[in-house]
Amino acid sequence: MKDLTAKHFVLGFQHLFAMFGATVLVPTLTGLNPSIALLAAGLGTLVFHLITGGKVPVFLGSSFAFIGGIMALMDNNVQNIPIVQGGVIAAGLVYILFSVIIYFVGTDRIKKLFPPVVTAPVIIVIGLNLSPSAIANASTCWPLAILVLVVIICVMCFSKGFFKLVPILIGLASGYLIALLLDITGLTALWNLAEGGKFIDFKAISEAGWIISPSSFSLPKFDLTAITMLAPIALVTFMEHIGDITTNGAVVGKDFYKDPGLHRTLLGDGIATAVSGLIGGPPNTTYGENTGVLAVTKMYDPRLLRITACYAILLGIFAKFGAILQTIPVAVMGGVSMVLFGMIASVGLRSLCDAKLDFSHSRNLLIVALVLVIGLGLGDASVKWIFDLFGAGNLAIAQNLKLSGLFVATVVGVIMNQILPQEV
Repeated sequence: MKDLTAKHFVLGFQHLFAMFGATVLVPTLTGLNPSIALLAAGLGTLVFHLITGGKVPVFLGSSFAFIGGIMALMDNNVQNIPIVQGGVIAAGLVYILFSVIIYFVGTDRIKKLFPPVVTAPVIIVIGLNLSPSAIANASTCWPLAILVLVVIICVMCFSKGFFKLVPILIGLASGYLIALLLDITGLTALWNLAEGGKFIDFKAISEAGWIISPSSFSLPKFDLTAITMLAPIALVTFMEHIGDITTNGAVVGKDFYKDPGLHRTLLGDGIATAVSGLIGGPPNTTYGENTGVLAVTKMYDPRLLRITACYAILLGIFAKFGAILQTIPVAVMGGVSMVLFGMIASVGLRSLCDAKLDFSHSRNLLIVALVLVIGLGLGDASVKWIFDLFGAGNLAIAQNLKLSGLFVATVVGVIMNQILPQEV
């Protein structure tokens, strides 16, 4: 770390903006503490990097897959946070179990299940599944979002030197300053571009405390209902983890299945999630948003993400500073997200090209077609009907367990690749 320069800290700050919105949104929706979620994300990321030897440039933030289960357990009552913590820890233990199994089975066998014909469309699905949120955010004020988008494009295409490395940061700063200027001059209200007449609401800053209170933390309680509701969701996020690590490796140009190994990335994710549950945060997962930043900047140094993790820890401890980032206009984040999420999908297309797949073969067309359609069209599918077949539809797990389209698409892709003959 001794050769770190000011440039590294600025680039780490850029990653902070990419992960911040999603990381605090999950606790906001579920009733958990956003400051603890930031603290848990930072600690979890450092744990992940420690276990993986600091080789994989990822950031671990709050997982969206668990929102439904956590909301059901919380029931709008903060007194239920300890039982949620127990369920989150159990989900982390499922990850650890998977890592042990893969260690003994061998990464090579797992890798054979995920050739480019499967992983490339999965990467595309990951990027395009994020795109509706980018458009929704941008639609809150298209002029401002487009302006941010234009700034990022210009910086990426026409700038040189250091500026070319921070297009996201420059786009965010430009959008924020313009929004602030419109608020000050009154033009925001005149054009009716923002709900409530202003882009930036400083209320969150005034309401936030300076330092997180020790009373915000609680000890976990292990409740069977919470465990059966949250732990099985790790089966879904396990497949998403494989997709995210594949995507990250495709962006960076390294095989993380081989080094440090899929068993280590799963172990890191699992322990990070268990640590998060221990202090009261939501489950962690590898973030595609930060992979998008890697693709834009082409700066793949894992130390940047560890710097971001330290920033997240500080923001979690000093809540007042974390609240400042909450004032970023939604439309500004929409303009940024359009670039980040699109870059992820583009990496999937690049992987298809690099693999030189022959689409004159029906098997390749079928596998890619099914992965794309299921992954993009299915959304979150309830599996209650499966439990109903066995007369177990009233179980808590049956009521709340859902399979993401990404999970189902990945499973279908793996199965099709195994059963379809190569010569078709």
